[in-house]
Amino acid sequence: MTQILDGATLVAAETFLSADAAGEALFGATMADTPDALTAAAAATGESSPAEIETIESDAAPEAEPTTSPSQGFAAFGLRPEILEGLEAIGFHDPSPIQKAAIPELLLGRDLVGQAQTGTGKTAAFGLPLLQRLDPDQRTPQVLVLTPTRELALQVAEAFSTYAARLRNVKVLAIYGGADFREQIQQLRRGVQIVVGTPGRVMDHMRQGTLDLSGLRSLVLDEADEMLRMGFIDDVEWVLEQLPAQRQVVLFSATMPTEIRRISHKYLNDPAEITIRTKGADGRRIRQRYLNVNGPQKLEALERVLEAERRDGVIIFARTKAVTLTVAESLEAHGYEVAVLNGDVPQAQRERTIERLRDGRVDVLVATDVAARGLDVDRIALVINYDIPFDSEAYVHRIGRTGRAGRHGDAILFLTPRERRFLGGLERAVGQPIEPMEIPSNASINQNRLDRLRERLTGALDTPPCGDEERALLTEILQRVAQERQLSADDLALAALQLSLAGKPLLLQGEERWLSPRAGGRDRERDGGGERERGRRAGPERQDAPPEPHMERFRIEVGWRDRVKPGNIVGAIANEAGLTGRAIGRIRIFDSHSTVDLPKGMPDDVFEDLRRLRVMNRELQISRLPV
Repeated sequence: MTQILDGATLVAAETFLSADAAGEALFGATMADTPDALTAAAAATGESSPAEIETIESDAAPEAEPTTSPSQGFAAFGLRPEILEGLEAIGFHDPSPIQKAAIPELLLGRDLVGQAQTGTGKTAAFGLPLLQRLDPDQRTPQVLVLTPTRELALQVAEAFSTYAARLRNVKVLAIYGGADFREQIQQLRRGVQIVVGTPGRVMDHMRQGTLDLSGLRSLVLDEADEMLRMGFIDDVEWVLEQLPAQRQVVLFSATMPTEIRRISHKYLNDPAEITIRTKGADGRRIRQRYLNVNGPQKLEALERVLEAERRDGVIIFARTKAVTLTVAESLEAHGYEVAVLNGDVPQAQRERTIERLRDGRVDVLVATDVAARGLDVDRIALVINYDIPFDSEAYVHRIGRTGRAGRHGDAILFLTPRERRFLGGLERAVGQPIEPMEIPSNASINQNRLDRLRERLTGALDTPPCGDEERALLTEILQRVAQERQLSADDLALAALQLSLAGKPLLLQGEERWLSPRAGGRDRERDGGGERERGRRAGPERQDAPPEPHMERFRIEVGWRDRVKPGNIVGAIANEAGLTGRAIGRIRIFDSHSTVDLPKGMPDDVFEDLRRLRVMNRELQISRLPV
């Protein structure tokens, strides 16, 4: 049986998506009762369903329907009262389209192939019926879920635990690499019914004899296309071949490559096939834009984008571990709260990093694709593709980190001139155009700075930051300074605002010609944010523009041949001179040296310390350049 449901004809109940801990939000499926979905739900109560259900695709926006109560929604499937109580407690009311189609089939014990875009509620679609069929008295695993990443394994396990909160004696365990193997063995020996894990660690336990799958009833392959992309498909087949002959197999995948289709034909028995198509307004929850930028200016363009597009939480995707570190160092030097996720980060630190991102202690996460698979943090409002992904599927998964739980999100793609030819393929993958944008200008950034300063001032007025005693002391200080200096209230307020800037200029000034990606692009080489300009070997150094009035230009004796990047220079000088990253001006990197603009009036002792400072294992030997 093939069921094809078009998400554009169904209305979103936005509160539902937030509870699906493993769901990935790309377009956000809409949810409401339709005749097709009600027919599918009827199967759970013993009524027959047609062999094929198809809903005509439409871009028309339907009228919203009222949210149904649990007795009209999930209760129609005949789920246990304890499961319904658990769903009520977490605010689950209306089944999503894939849940309406999949739950009845899985309750009947059928194999199933589900194809749906991210964020459609797949975890509950297989989790609820498998919990319904669980035998709590059997202490060996009855359900095994394979996921491509550790993060997704944890999220799926957490979702199962949430759904089963009111069920007695139901134990869920996540097993994955990087965690204590012995602790996992002890928990398996104590008895669990549901195991969620990555293929490698599941195979380790099976070979050690610590994971007994003789009583397994159901296997779920979650994000099968990602397991294929990450090279796990042979491991998945090995696991499948070790399972009991009589078992239910459920396969969910956002796309259906030939290899995944082959797996379904070989290992699934007459599966129900469900495809959820999202169209129309659903695909507009994530605003997708691209900007053209020459490689050497990517770091500065990134800083400008973050200034102009400041959001609650940001993920920046880079292609390699080295680039994640370069980007993070540069942003940290400019005052951002930054964390890194790449393959070198230990699992315990990864978990702490995600928790810090989730609770707002980190605003910007710089990550590689593998490290951020399955990352589910609702507060991510902006995804920046600093490096273009290797393929369109990776792009889909990247931008799926934002726009979660029915919210709106933004995604920005950096394209160098040589990468423009890949734009069409990405647009075909997401089914919508990716809009062009300009690198933010000084004017737009300055306006944003003024707006944020006004918001901070208004917030301080609305929420006094101190108690009565501290307020009295501050008032006394203001009165004393006003009397001593004969200042008005306006003068004091202006001085306080300047103090809040911490020595940084309020307005961004300087050269803007480079904002056009065609300007000077041919004489520079690209390397993930570093800039190399080939000057003449004799004669004075060519200068595109003099330093800003409050800055002076210095020469330092490290350059491109030392593999130095702007982030290395910014971080070293900021730490040694006690400057914020934003106080450091333009940096230009040449073959054997670099130039950097610093605020005027540098103290002599700081200047001498900088001369001896080492970057990339070479002394800076900083010297002033004539104007």
